[in-house]
Amino acid sequence: MKAWKKYAALFLAGAMMMSMAACGGDKKEEAKTEDQGSKDSSETVEITALEDLADLTIGVQSGTTGDLQVSDIVNEDSQVQRFPKGAAAVQALKAGKLDCVVIDSQPAAKFVEANDDLKIIDGLFGEEQYAIALKKGNTELLEKMNGAIQELKDEGTLDKIINNYVGDPGSFQYETPEGTEYPNGKLVMATNAEFEPWEYYEGDQVVGIDADFAKAICDKLGYELEIQDMEFDSILATIASGKADFGAAGMTVDEERLKNADFTDTYANATQVVIVRK
Repeated sequence: MKAWKKYAALFLAGAMMMSMAACGGDKKEEAKTEDQGSKDSSETVEITALEDLADLTIGVQSGTTGDLQVSDIVNEDSQVQRFPKGAAAVQALKAGKLDCVVIDSQPAAKFVEANDDLKIIDGLFGEEQYAIALKKGNTELLEKMNGAIQELKDEGTLDKIINNYVGDPGSFQYETPEGTEYPNGKLVMATNAEFEPWEYYEGDQVVGIDADFAKAICDKLGYELEIQDMEFDSILATIASGKADFGAAGMTVDEERLKNADFTDTYANATQVVIVRK
């Protein structure tokens, strides 16, 4: 009987010690979690040069120029968090899950305009050229589009379209000229309508600089325009497969993309910028 009581007492003492240890561990883990949450939500990073990005967790839109450039800067690829939409990366930044977001300057301006807790750091990246992508070897359509682009530049229509979205909103809305006909059929444009002001949705319609510009080009060439919205990194593959005739999505011309597509003359310049929390 005494032996039973002795073993019972030892068992209870051991159980109490394990319980206390578990409680202590829970409290430590809870404190650790709270500390991490506080750090994630309140810390602001200082960025004055590209080298400052090397150790950060960075959000990008998958397949974009920002994705490609950041991948060459960070120490580990796992630091790059890729999102199908720029807006999703911005929300992750606001939630404290990222140190910053790298994205094109005009969409960045729209995001910061809508979120007063964010700011832009610019001047870190070089200038880029936007152009329209076509299937490699489609020289006939390429030459036609370059001719239409030059006409729209010369007559000032391109500048008016861009200014309507980024300079003086509402100053000019492109309209198809009266009497325009479409004897040449239809051209399908592949885009990613998550890139305001270049392409985005108003209701169920894709609008923006690229949408208006593509419409103006097709009007010049006698084609109807159909716009297909898809993930950004699917655009070149869709063009290569012949399921779309061209791609317009604020797309920068670079050596890697030139391996898979031909590009028209440049129609706009842009640059990458960094979005951080204030």
